[in-house]
Amino acid sequence: MQLVTKLMLALVGIVVLIAVASGITIYKSEERQLLNVVVQGADQLSGSISSATWHAMLADRRSDAYQVMETIAYKQGIDRLRMYNREGEITFSTLRADLGQKQDPNSTQCRGCHAQGRRLEKLSLQDRVRVAKLTDGQRRLAVITPIANEPQCSTGECHAHPKEMRVLGLLEVSLKLEEVDKELREMQERIALRALAEIALICPIVYFFARRMIRDPIESLIQSAVSISRMDLERPVEVPAHAGEVTELAKSFDLMRVRLKDAMAEINQFTQRLETKVAERTRELKAAHQKLMQTDRLASLGQLSASVAHEINNPVAGVLNLAMLMQRVLKDDGIPPERVKDYRRYLSQIVQETSRVGRIVSDLLSFSRRPSPHRSEADLNSVIAHTVSLTSHKLKLAGLETELELLEGLPAILCDKSQIQQVVLNLVLNAAEAMQGKQGGKVRITSGRGDGAQVWFAVSDEGEGIAPEVLPRIFDPFFTTKPEGKGVGLGLAVTYGIVQAHGGEIDVESERGQGARFVVKLPLRPPEERAG
Repeated sequence: MQLVTKLMLALVGIVVLIAVASGITIYKSEERQLLNVVVQGADQLSGSISSATWHAMLADRRSDAYQVMETIAYKQGIDRLRMYNREGEITFSTLRADLGQKQDPNSTQCRGCHAQGRRLEKLSLQDRVRVAKLTDGQRRLAVITPIANEPQCSTGECHAHPKEMRVLGLLEVSLKLEEVDKELREMQERIALRALAEIALICPIVYFFARRMIRDPIESLIQSAVSISRMDLERPVEVPAHAGEVTELAKSFDLMRVRLKDAMAEINQFTQRLETKVAERTRELKAAHQKLMQTDRLASLGQLSASVAHEINNPVAGVLNLAMLMQRVLKDDGIPPERVKDYRRYLSQIVQETSRVGRIVSDLLSFSRRPSPHRSEADLNSVIAHTVSLTSHKLKLAGLETELELLEGLPAILCDKSQIQQVVLNLVLNAAEAMQGKQGGKVRITSGRGDGAQVWFAVSDEGEGIAPEVLPRIFDPFFTTKPEGKGVGLGLAVTYGIVQAHGGEIDVESERGQGARFVVKLPLRPPEERAG
């Protein structure tokens, strides 16, 4: 279902609800007003009847009073007129069958006053009104008016009543609400017609607005998104005018297209610069190699070449993995829109790792004379997570899994972030190589808070473990148990040197057939700062 259709249905539903609520409110208000008018008229008519019969009742000429009431009832269109004495007996009624009947105080129409002990002469007009539905479906409104014991009645010679008797009886005027109900039905029809007219008028306006301000601009954005997904970055995004948030969205979309275009240009330039830098670094390494060969430090020369090659291989391997991921993301028609974020993240990681290559070359001029680390505040968990992400692709290709259990809230440490990343990378790759050929193996990386101002992290594998006779020599330079051509034995030596330079410790726990676990403990601050 299209967006415009959904919007139309929602708005029509809202309009209908508002129209129904408004119609009900208006109907109830009008019904109250009409009933109030009828009630006021019935009350006035009841007062008029009392006034018209006052003299006859005072003179105890009841037949004259009854004749007056019957004439008024006939002339004024009163449906029923009844008079009750103090005992609740009907002494007069326009319906002869009612004469002599006595009302039960517990009946529905009497219970409201008698049950609460309320005084009739103090009842409000609303309390003296009753609306009942007759058997033929019509409604009848009845107003009762108490006949008060006036001074003339209590002092008269004819039929004096005691002063303490406040009410002598009741006068009930009943009117049929046939005309009122007819007017209300006509009002219902008018309200319904008006609601339908409002809906018929609002729907086309809403449709025109939704189509012009929402559907058309969104369709234009969809076409532009398809073009960008095909890497057609030269075509600008059409920005609709006066479309509110959609206009701002189109502007942002076009800005994204421009930035993506610039990013692609930067990638191409970066690739060229990378090739140039690699060629320059290669020439520099060759020159350094030739110079060292002329000295008597041939052993250091071999150590330097192998160490540099090993150090550079790790970030380059990360770049290779990221490039392979980018190659998978990049389709024939360009980058899928949902993968652009991942594509940019891979590019950012490539930039970081290639930047490390330059630092590694300068930092590892000689393993035997490593310079002091370039320290700064770093989050150990972030360093671990970032480094593991560089190796995730390679581990997946090897059929291995990675499990991270990092303790949240670790304090920041003062360290060389690049070198600590190298330590994590070496340990993770060594763990992966220890499980080579073992499908479903798991590399587990954990972190935590150590004793005092210290944090730690551990890398565990599920390999065959380290032989007891080999364990004491694993950190020696150039010592390796790998086949010839698979390693030069500098990975753990370099790792050990970095940890020592940071004032930390590295331990290993291993049993044959149970895998190995390397634990690195690092101080929050280097020893020289803590001493100061």
